[in-house]
Amino acid sequence: MIKLQNIIEGVQDKGIFKAVFLAGGPGSGKTRSARWIFGIPDKFNISMSGMKMVNSDKDLKHLLKKFGFGTDLDKMPDELFSHLTGQSKDMVSKPQDVDSGLRKYAKELTAQRMKLYKQGKIGMIIDGTGHDFQKLHSMKSELESEGYDTYMVLVNTSLEVAQKRNQLRDRILPPQLLEKSWKDVQKNIGAFQNLFKQNFVIVDNSKHLSDKEAEAKFVPLVTKVVRKFANIPIKNPLGRKWIEKQVILRAKGRK
Repeated sequence: MIKLQNIIEGVQDKGIFKAVFLAGGPGSGKTRSARWIFGIPDKFNISMSGMKMVNSDKDLKHLLKKFGFGTDLDKMPDELFSHLTGQSKDMVSKPQDVDSGLRKYAKELTAQRMKLYKQGKIGMIIDGTGHDFQKLHSMKSELESEGYDTYMVLVNTSLEVAQKRNQLRDRILPPQLLEKSWKDVQKNIGAFQNLFKQNFVIVDNSKHLSDKEAEAKFVPLVTKVVRKFANIPIKNPLGRKWIEKQVILRAKGRK
């Protein structure tokens, strides 16, 4: 249980009540790019703005390695692939939309982590693909009902580049599954722009950049976009009201 004193002390924390959705299809390089965009040091899960990463794929990857299945999903037998991930490799028919096995467990772990972050009003960077518009829409609405301001950074790339990068990933997806996810994201771009309005930016990550080139490209985004969003006063009336109450409680506690 989170103590009231700990919550009150978090009123001045950086990134409080801020949630950034990081979207982009598999192979877009968004997770790597996020370290530059959000200023996240290697081997850490928190950004320079104080926001914490939320990524069910990271939990799934950890579980796949832990239980000895490996992360090359494309080489798995179809039955094992379906059981572990909840999706079919046969893209002729519609992929299964069920969650099973380790993928379900990974999502439960991620959901629990998000719940704790929300209880603490901690800022979040929610790393996903963006292929399911309604699911993301619902998550955005839920966070805003908790007092959060929301933003989206969409890391985009061509399908050809995404397929090439996919083969270099630890967790390789079947090409046809990647293509469907990429197309779903492309179809949702306009809807995302309409949903987030001015709180939306697209990052073109089609080129293979060295660390130095990536830094030169993404640092301006950190300073002009992400840092600005993280540092501006909270606009959500619910979030502002919560902070005002905590300030009053703190003032009374000092008397």
